[in-house]
Amino acid sequence: MAEIIAVTNQKGGVGKTTTAAALIATLAEKGKRVLGVDLDPQGNLGFSLGIDIDNVHTLYEVFKKQIPVEQALCTTEYGDMLASNILLSGVELECNKPGREYLLKTELSALAEDYDYIIIDTPPALNLLTVNAYVSADKLVIPMAPEILSLLGVTQIKETIETVRQYYNPRLKVIGILLNKFNARLNLNKDVLDLSRQIAEQLDTKVFETKIRQGVLVAESPAHGKSVVTYAPRSKPAMDFVALVEEILQEDAAEQ
Repeated sequence: MAEIIAVTNQKGGVGKTTTAAALIATLAEKGKRVLGVDLDPQGNLGFSLGIDIDNVHTLYEVFKKQIPVEQALCTTEYGDMLASNILLSGVELECNKPGREYLLKTELSALAEDYDYIIIDTPPALNLLTVNAYVSADKLVIPMAPEILSLLGVTQIKETIETVRQYYNPRLKVIGILLNKFNARLNLNKDVLDLSRQIAEQLDTKVFETKIRQGVLVAESPAHGKSVVTYAPRSKPAMDFVALVEEILQEDAAEQ
């Protein structure tokens, strides 16, 4: 049965898609069977992993019951993928029946036995799509940039997580806050690290020991349809993402 991890933060520009792509790529390199799920109508995760998002079947068609979920699976060098494009933004208005919070969970239940990990990239908003991710997930990873506004985004997630736990998914767990674009030599980064630890306590979680350092190759890799982990494996961010996955896998092993 797959472990489902959602990468989430309602603020944009904090490295959600980069993180999701790196988790997918690194887990695949370690021999895990991985399914990526792009729940953001911008379609950046699919694009970043080499999918032509305007010429494949997408989650929108699955949610609208136009095709079975198995037909929407795309193949990448990192495993399978459920892609999205701008049409997915219409789901909130078009899917207004009771139980719409379970749209994704219902579809993933048909696939969970085929994978070790399912990694979900969420939109930069606390909307129906994000709630679907939380209802489906076992665990959340919350990336944030070392900026004060990024911290505010994390604090606003807390209420949504608590609501989902109460009504839909009591097993949902935040496994850590991930600091992206981190530079330990900058005073602001140190201040944000201290504040993020305080927020982590409120979410009953921690700040990951691994911090993702800055690097221009992170921005270059999506244009080549690759994660930075395979595009520039010796870069500092790539090595940091590999260390992050090791940290997550060690925790998984400790839980078993």
